[in-house]
Amino acid sequence: MMWRIGSRWCRRDLWAGLIMTALAFALAGCETDTVFVPVDPGTGAPDAPVAVDARYYAGAVTVSWEFGQFWNGEAFRVYSKRVADPDWFLIAEVSSCVDAFCEYRDINLSEEVEYEYYVAAVDDFGVETGSRATVRVFVPRFTPPPVPGDVEVVALDGSLYLRWDARAREVLDFSHYRVWVEIDGVGFLLGETDSEGFLDELAENGVTYGYYVSSVDLDGHESAGSATATGTPRPDFHGEVLFDWFSDPIASGFVFQSDEGSNPIVAGSDPLRHFRLEVDSEGWWLVPGPGTTVHPTAWATTALRCGPGADATCTDLRFAPQTGYVAQDLFLESQTSYVLRVPGADNQPRYATIRVVTLGFDQDDVPLVIFDWAWQLQPGNPALLRMDGTSARLRGGG
Repeated sequence: MMWRIGSRWCRRDLWAGLIMTALAFALAGCETDTVFVPVDPGTGAPDAPVAVDARYYAGAVTVSWEFGQFWNGEAFRVYSKRVADPDWFLIAEVSSCVDAFCEYRDINLSEEVEYEYYVAAVDDFGVETGSRATVRVFVPRFTPPPVPGDVEVVALDGSLYLRWDARAREVLDFSHYRVWVEIDGVGFLLGETDSEGFLDELAENGVTYGYYVSSVDLDGHESAGSATATGTPRPDFHGEVLFDWFSDPIASGFVFQSDEGSNPIVAGSDPLRHFRLEVDSEGWWLVPGPGTTVHPTAWATTALRCGPGADATCTDLRFAPQTGYVAQDLFLESQTSYVLRVPGADNQPRYATIRVVTLGFDQDDVPLVIFDWAWQLQPGNPALLRMDGTSARLRGGG
């Protein structure tokens, strides 16, 4: 039970039938000249809140607690102080809770300070019962990770792939990134990822989208947004996406098609696949499918095809080698073209080429490859669209 005496509170656990004894005891323990009046003479003190906890995240300490076993509709008061200070301060009154669970967010904080909290149940007469224990929380510095830089959007068919630098990882408490899409000048959270890449599969062809990225540390401090990068998805034989066979086998296989009406992405186990993507500790590998062979040369190119009006420095791969093909895995590098010899429905070989645009990860940290492609419909025709470059690596020799 609790009595208010002047500006101080005095607590005594007494039987309801011994109020006069409690009065004399309380007066002896509290130095005051104020007339003493006992409060709530018949019901006893409210039940104390239980399971009091506090945690810091993103500039606020969230204090939480649960109803006591005999809670009877009382409200709650939240008290706080710096651990180094002697006096407690009432910082909030809470009367609304959900499913016997309550919480309050304290945002009036200073960095690098340890705070202490307790919660009291208070009845209609002002009688309080405090939690049996206090909880302490250290508030760290409010410094967020570095802002992500070099944000780039790669336009694909029906989707957009975002990538950026890893400067935010320079801090030890880096946690993850947040990816934002701008709509009418307002940013909306698109998703979160702990890798430097994000695949937006909701983007529509012919629509331009703007994106920016922020970084978040382990304590929830978020950086400012990066510069906005834009992209417009469009349909063609560019921007195919394959995922790692070990992470997403259903979307790891590829079959060259004669038109855009057929989906070239198949399961990595499909017996008709021309190749699939596999990623291991060494890197990204093109693994030939049944009957497919690859040429062990990699050509550094700037485009799949250099058409009219292309830059003078544009480099592409126009003719396929006629010999030297092997049935081995091919190590992949970005901005590089590769040649395959694939079986047709008539069992006659046809030449095909892919140009790797990007090797990276999606927002779920699944490895992927983005590439452009072309293939020759006439059997044995080597015309793909210079063939100088460096040799590629083959898994298992070659």
